[in-house]
Amino acid sequence: MLNDEGKSSFILLYHRTPFDEVIDDKGNRSWGDQKSPNGIIPTLRNLFRNHHDGTWIAWRQVDEVSTSVDERISMENPSPFTLRRIPLEQYQISSFYHVTSKESFWPILHTFPTHFEVNNADWGIFEDVNRRFAEAACKEAAVGATVWIHDYNLWLAPGYIRAERPDLKIAFFHHTPFPGNDVFAILPWRQQILESLLCCDLVGFHIPRYTENFARAANCLLGAKKGPKRAVNPRFLSTGTALTEPSETPWLTYEGRTIQLVSSPVGTSPDVIQALVDDQEIKNLGVHIEEDTRKGRKLILSASRVDYTKGNEELLLAFERLLQRRKDLHGKVVLMLACVSAASGMKIYEDTQRSIEEMAGRINGRFSLIDWVPIRFSTRRIPYEEMVAWFTQSDICWITPLRDGLNLVAKEYAAARKNQGGVLVLSEFTGASVVLDGAVLTNPYSHRRMDDAIELALEMPENEQKRRMRTMTAAVEAFTVQDWAEEQMGSLELSPR
Repeated sequence: MLNDEGKSSFILLYHRTPFDEVIDDKGNRSWGDQKSPNGIIPTLRNLFRNHHDGTWIAWRQVDEVSTSVDERISMENPSPFTLRRIPLEQYQISSFYHVTSKESFWPILHTFPTHFEVNNADWGIFEDVNRRFAEAACKEAAVGATVWIHDYNLWLAPGYIRAERPDLKIAFFHHTPFPGNDVFAILPWRQQILESLLCCDLVGFHIPRYTENFARAANCLLGAKKGPKRAVNPRFLSTGTALTEPSETPWLTYEGRTIQLVSSPVGTSPDVIQALVDDQEIKNLGVHIEEDTRKGRKLILSASRVDYTKGNEELLLAFERLLQRRKDLHGKVVLMLACVSAASGMKIYEDTQRSIEEMAGRINGRFSLIDWVPIRFSTRRIPYEEMVAWFTQSDICWITPLRDGLNLVAKEYAAARKNQGGVLVLSEFTGASVVLDGAVLTNPYSHRRMDDAIELALEMPENEQKRRMRTMTAAVEAFTVQDWAEEQMGSLELSPR
């Protein structure tokens, strides 16, 4: 129930809205569900089932900020909550999100310092947008309320909130990697970012490696004290690959505060995926994929978006080398590369997409036969239901980013292949690599490792496929997206004040 002041006990800050806004020809507004029923947004929405006085804070684009106010909308699904939208003009969104977040932060977070661009960043706009999110949270929050902030583009919000409302419980979750200290230190705003995050009661990451990187940065750059390390949760592989950690720091202390550090990989929704697998419409889509693309061949699926971190070019070169040395596979294997186009206006992504398209065209021109084109390439956003159909038909899912915070596609493939064969070839530089024991791990920076991995996947016996898939499916089912949310929020409730 709302308290006497009409405030909220639970506030969620995320730049995206909980539903897609739809405006019809007459200017009437309605709210449609997200295209994917399996992302984190439906899970975040479900948190409001237990907080009927909750508020979700996002942004909206307006023509003139000076004549606009925060919009407060009463939402009814899944239960009553308030959507508060902060008005931003196009130039503010572009500067805050597309320039500072994507050109400065993104390459550092993913350990691509050569792509780091600082000259176009307007730090004042980034501060202002974060301050406005924080002010909105403070206005909505009841005494002692919980505030959950999501992702790096709101790095400064915790500090602004803590300064105004020391009574609030604040949690932050990183949906990206967190880099090593030497790379993070490249950011000229590193001190302000860390000081803000250390205003939280809890900071969450997908895997222990990112937690440890953050703890070391806070310790080395600000002098935060680290709690004694403890063994990582058994859900994580602890040794043997690029991102494994045998132990992690459970908490930090800084300026009299204790900050919990919690490693929780975002999960998927296996029950939703299995229901789709069994749906007749999805089965019909599977038949269409077989008749149009697979045609009895080995089908390899790779799904990502256009981004220099995703390793699409390295994957295509590995596929080209495979066809070059294995003429016996000509006409017998096909690669479906689903690579969603990035937002327009960002040159580095436009250059990456052009390179991918040219590479795929060159390989097809080199190897195609009258009745066989080795690569099917799509830049459209494939509806989630259709993607599940591709999972059911794909013998191999080939996911080899150069760096990825987690990678839900890998988990979704494992969920869709329950009680079946199939091989997941996965980069050891994805967060998912330390939770999906059974994947064929590879190093996308190494030609030999990439070549060996795809050969192993193509030749793997059915019984070995099923054994590995059982292990991965069990891991996916043991820690779902709902488990992730409950672990983060449950840990916050237990945090000391």
